Parts: sequence; C-alpha cells; structure tokens
Amino acid sequence: MSELLIEPEVFRNQVADFAAGFGFEFLSFETRKLAKGETYTGATGARELAIVVLGGVCSVASSRGEWKKFGKRATVFDGMPYTLYLPINTEFTVSTESSCDLAFCYAKAEVEFPAQLVTPEMVGIEIRGGGNATRQIHDMIPPSFAAHRLIVVEVFTPSGNWSSFPPHKHDVHNPPGEVDLEEIYYYRIERPEGFAIQRVYTRDGKIDETLTVRDEQLVLIPEGYHPVAAAHGYNVYYLNALAGSARSLAASDDPDYAWVRGAWSDKDPRLPMIKR
Repeated sequence: MSELLIEPEVFRNQVADFAAGFGFEFLSFETRKLAKGETYTGATGARELAIVVLGGVCSVASSRGEWKKFGKRATVFDGMPYTLYLPINTEFTVSTESSCDLAFCYAKAEVEFPAQLVTPEMVGIEIRGGGNATRQIHDMIPPSFAAHRLIVVEVFTPSGNWSSFPPHKHDVHNPPGEVDLEEIYYYRIERPEGFAIQRVYTRDGKIDETLTVRDEQLVLIPEGYHPVAAAHGYNVYYLNALAGSARSLAASDDPDYAWVRGAWSDKDPRLPMIKR
C-alpha cells in the first residue's frame, strides 16, 4: 500500500502528525465519532483548528467562547457544513446533542485570530469544471478568512465524474500564479462499498501513485498533481485541509491536460448536489 494512503486507525481518536517522511510541516488531522451525551476535551496548543461537523449536532465550550447546538446534517451528503475555527492556545470541550461525526483539521500557527463559527449561510458554494469534470465546492475556511495558515474546503463529486481536474499542483512558492501548500484529502463515499481513484504524480516521476481510496481513508498530497475520479454509481465527498507558504489557493495545471478547460461547455445537471 502506498505511504500516501492513510488508514482511519492512524487518525481516529488521535491527532495524526504527517511531518515524518512526507515533507509536511504544518498539517495534522483527527476524526472522532461521539455518542449522544459524550464529551471530548482538547487543546489547540501551537496549532489553529477547524472542527468540521460531518454529521450531528454538538456544542463547544472553550477558553475563547461558547457555541451551542450547531450542526444539522446527518451525514455529509445531507446538507451544508458547520465549521468552528479556534485559534492557537485554546482549550475546548465538545459535548454532543446527538451522535456526532467530527473532523479536526489542525495547522501549525504563530498568529492568533478570533474564534468563529462558520454557519451554512456563510459558506461559499461554487460549481466548478464542466461535463463529467463538474463538481461542487464549499469554502468554509477560504483564504479570505481571518486565520494564519489553515484553509478548509469540502468537495462533492457526482458518480462517474472527475474532480481536481485538470490535474493541478501547488508545491512552488511563485505567487501570484502558484504557492506552496501541503494538503490532505479525507474521503467519504455515499455508499461505503464504493471507491474513488486518485493519482498523485510529479512530472519528473519522483512520485507516481495511483490509489484506490475507500470510505474514511485519507490521502496525503506532499507535492505534485493530484486528480480524482469517482467510481460509477458512487457519489464521493472529500474534505481538504491545506496550509503552506501563503493564504492562497493559487495552483498551476499540468500543461499536458490544461487544454481540457477550453473543451467544457455544459455543467453536470446533477449539481448542485447540496443546497442551502
């Protein structure tokens, strides 16, 4: 199995640091599934944090404030996200109003910003691409958000479609055209027996991986291009966390495939999959 494909046991109920062996400097990640009435206490320390409610309703009490009963969707395929941003040096306790499925996206940071709950009406929605490369993007912690390094988005790719296409990369600090970002893809498949295919490659061949990704697995993108395809019959969700040399999503396309942008005419009528 590729070292870029990470099993859930690595980051379930514990913060997984991806620095060793992958060139990651900033990102770490954790998931937790909590029963109704259960609590979880943590601290951000030298990292900023986005708690993404994948499913359920929870409350958070923290040294930066308190937020009660947020979250609405049962699963990621049922509605828009709620995301709580917490800055460095924050202690917090999550309590659940229902069973909850939570993702914790961390990035090392040195600058403190205000804590903020991002509600569905604050989330930017974009239908990107065309034809069978159409997908839906939700911007929860975009570059314009007041944070030090962390960027968080979620992407919905309909059955049979391509995503993150044409293949793009963001591994060189050359603004405004491209910035150097490490990235994770955390997957959910609408039917858990389904799968996605993700390729991760560099033009010099240093990395050339084609991965079969299952429900709840994670893919690391230390550098290179990283397109995705959803298996026919299976809608695919992935949560992206990014951090790096600048708060920007500037990227460059693989020149071999950049031409396909000009070939798109229609958007996939199945989108938007999720509406406000």
